[in-house]
Amino acid sequence: MLAQASPWHAHARQRTAAGLAEPLAVPTRMEWTTRPAQGPGAEILGPDLRGKRLLELGCGPGHNAARHSARVTGVDLVGLQVRRARSHYGRLNNCTFVAGHALHYLQASDEQFDAIYSVFGAIGLVAPELLLPAIAQRLRFGRVLAFSVPHPQRGGRSPSGDDRPRRDFVTLPDRTRLPIARWEFDTDRWERQLSRAGFRLTSAQEFHDPRKGHWPITLLIRARKL
Repeated sequence: MLAQASPWHAHARQRTAAGLAEPLAVPTRMEWTTRPAQGPGAEILGPDLRGKRLLELGCGPGHNAARHSARVTGVDLVGLQVRRARSHYGRLNNCTFVAGHALHYLQASDEQFDAIYSVFGAIGLVAPELLLPAIAQRLRFGRVLAFSVPHPQRGGRSPSGDDRPRRDFVTLPDRTRLPIARWEFDTDRWERQLSRAGFRLTSAQEFHDPRKGHWPITLLIRARKL
């Protein structure tokens, strides 16, 4: 019921209604922003991912998970998204797609991962004081956590002044806007949250889209497990 009450379920339902999901070619690179080929690719997770274990929190239709040569588990809250991912890339032996809440999956798992990442996924949509420590429990020592989130200054907004979530909106394919709660931190606040959870911030990058004005639209954070 949690997933079906989510705006993300409504988003996936409209995507599914637009046409059946079919097998797709494996993407040539991993994307962290809404503009193809902007910024780094999978190399941000490590120099050689072959044979490694990766976890994606909020995998959506599976495009980024399919890109890796590593063994990847993609978790998504919305079962319809997992069905889309399996339809697109279920033929790939290295990819597993699971429906479930990111925090619950991490708490129930006993597996250790070589990298964990989120691309406009669970990080920023689940309370960081709960999610980041759970991620730290599942990530091997010295390995990378990377995530991209909507930039807190996009469209002239101001970053959160405290650790509470703020009201945001999801725009559905039919242009309907549904409210959500999002943690909209600047780099300094993300660094403090990561430090409390046992990570060291190693980089923070901002990305722009000239079509959407001069404000940055994406923040990409990379950290290491201490």
